[in-house]
Amino acid sequence: MGVLRVTQIVSRALVAQSLRSRLAPSFSFSRSFSAEPLAGESTALLYTTHGEPSEVLKLGTLQLPSLGDKSVLVKMLAAPINPSDINMIQGTYAILPDLPAVGGNEGVGQVIEVGSKVKTVKVGDWVIPRDAGLGTWRALAVLSADDLVTLPSDIPLLSAATLGVNPCTALRMLSDFEDLKPGDTVIQNAANSGVGQAVIQIAAAKGVHTINIVRDRPDLSQLTDRLKAMGATHVIKEETLRRPEMKELFKFCPRPKLALNGVGGKSATELLRHLQSGGTMVTYGGMAKQPVTVPVSALIFKDVKVRGFWVTQWKRDHRHNDEALCSMLNELCTLIRAGKLSPPPCTEVSIEDFHKALDNTMKPYISTKQVLVM
Repeated sequence: MGVLRVTQIVSRALVAQSLRSRLAPSFSFSRSFSAEPLAGESTALLYTTHGEPSEVLKLGTLQLPSLGDKSVLVKMLAAPINPSDINMIQGTYAILPDLPAVGGNEGVGQVIEVGSKVKTVKVGDWVIPRDAGLGTWRALAVLSADDLVTLPSDIPLLSAATLGVNPCTALRMLSDFEDLKPGDTVIQNAANSGVGQAVIQIAAAKGVHTINIVRDRPDLSQLTDRLKAMGATHVIKEETLRRPEMKELFKFCPRPKLALNGVGGKSATELLRHLQSGGTMVTYGGMAKQPVTVPVSALIFKDVKVRGFWVTQWKRDHRHNDEALCSMLNELCTLIRAGKLSPPPCTEVSIEDFHKALDNTMKPYISTKQVLVM
C-alpha cells in the first residue's frame, strides 16, 4: 500500500480544526502496529478531497507542532468507524473540516504530556473528544485541553472508545423527550445499530420495555437472541409492523410513548402509527435516505410530536455546561461498571489495515463495529 507522505501540511486549516498531532515516547499497547513515525511526525489517515473513503483516505504522515501551554499531547488508543465518519469524508455531513483533514470523530486516547497552563487534565488521563471534527484516526495528537473530556480508566477500552456518540445519543433521546417510567414502552427501528443497542440496554436498566425493529436477514434468529440477551423486550421484522400481530404484542406491553427513528421512509411512518396519543417520534438518522412522511391522521387524531436529535448539537448547546456533560458520562460509566451497558461487538483492526476496516463497515447486515487501534 502506497503511503502518502505529507511533509508540508497546510497547518493553518488543521490547527483551525484541532486536527494536529505531535510525537511522544512509545506507548505500550498490545495490538498496535509497529510502524514508527520519524521524529516530529505522526501517522494518520488523511484525505485531501471528499469522496468515497476507500478512494480518498491515505495512510500518511503529519508534521507535528510544538506543545502549547494550553494544549496536551495525546496518544490515541482506539477509534471506531461510524456512519458519520463515512458521511464526513464523502462530504455529505452537516459539518465538514477544512481540508486536508484527518478522519474520525470518536475515540479514546491517553494524555502523554500537558502544557504549563493546563489544569483540567493530567498525564495518564483517558480522554475523548468533546465535539466532532478532531480527527481521531491517528497515532498522536496535540489538542487544546478545552476540546477534551476525561473518562475514568477503569472501564473497558472499547467502551471508552465508543462512548461519546452512540450511548450519549441513546441516553439523551430516552431522557429529553418523554418522561419515561418503569413499565413504559419505546419502539425503535435500526435496533441493531450502535444507538439501537445502547437504547436497549439503557432502557432495560430503567425498567422500560423496548420493541425493536430489524431488517430480515439470514442470521435473524441469532440476532434476535443477542438483542434479547441485552434486554430487548421484543424483536420483530419490519414487515411485522404492518401486520395484525402487532395488536397481540400490545397485550403484553403498553403502546409506546416514544419512537426512535434512525431509518426514515416507510419505516418511520409505521413507527408513528403505533405511538400512543400524544407520543413523540425522534429522528436521529436516515439510513434509508428517504424522507419522513407523517400521516395527517397521526397529527390530528393522536396529536403526535415529531422531533429531531443530533448529539453534536446537544454538546455544542452545553459546551459551557460541564456539569451536564459530566453527569451524562458519569451515568453511562456507572451502567458500564455495573455490567448493564456494553459496547456493540467490535473488530479491532490496526490503522495500517484501514482498507479492510472500511470494506467491512460498508457491508450490509454488519453486526460488528470496526475499531482502529494505533
